[in-house]
Amino acid sequence: MLKIPKFRRTERNPEGRMSLGDHLGEFRRRLMVSILAVVLAGTIVFVFAPTIIGWLITFYNNAYPRGHGQKFIFTGPLDAFATRLKIATYGGIVLAMPVWLWELWRFITPGLNPKEKKYAVPFILSSIALFALGGAMALLTLEPALKFLLNIGGSDLTPLLTADKYISLVSLMILAFGLAFEFPVILMFLLLARVLTTQQLRKWRRISIVVIVTFAAVITPSQDPYSLFAMAIPMYIFYEMCIIIGRIMKR
Repeated sequence: MLKIPKFRRTERNPEGRMSLGDHLGEFRRRLMVSILAVVLAGTIVFVFAPTIIGWLITFYNNAYPRGHGQKFIFTGPLDAFATRLKIATYGGIVLAMPVWLWELWRFITPGLNPKEKKYAVPFILSSIALFALGGAMALLTLEPALKFLLNIGGSDLTPLLTADKYISLVSLMILAFGLAFEFPVILMFLLLARVLTTQQLRKWRRISIVVIVTFAAVITPSQDPYSLFAMAIPMYIFYEMCIIIGRIMKR
């Protein structure tokens, strides 16, 4: 016979509560699975890193025609390896997203009632789709952002970029947009958990605009106006959509 885990409902534990030790053990196990998934995905990305670098450089060439065909430099013997490792790390986190999101949700699930548990698949699918949408938005704004940053100093200044700094900028932009676009998932979770209500969200509209714009201004690595508004406008649209969906669900 299968042994019933301690946190499940039993005669001695009718409410299915987990002890602190059970929580820590569950967290450790799911964290290790997530880390292993990121490492495996990062290994795959590491193999294809040169191709990815070549693709990312095309955005620079399009944004700065005077430097067309220019190759990025590195100034230390370990910089090339570090750049490739950085791409593998960021790429591994993104590629392994379905796994660690599932592990995150399964860690949260014991504290939810059966009706709330059914949102597991929509939660994961919407999180992945929104992150991908955010990454795509980052790449769409990358070229105008680079044009702004590379030309704002005037024609007397010529950029000579290192691969590490350029890859870091692009990677952080994709990561920042991807995380920012998870905003509606967080809002909907808070609505479902009844931590927030649609009435409160409607009341906080004006404040939310200021907070969203400030957040976008701080989190965008490029600090250019194109990226700021490309992030802030969708986030506010998501805010209004959550109000509409919340009212339909009577939250």
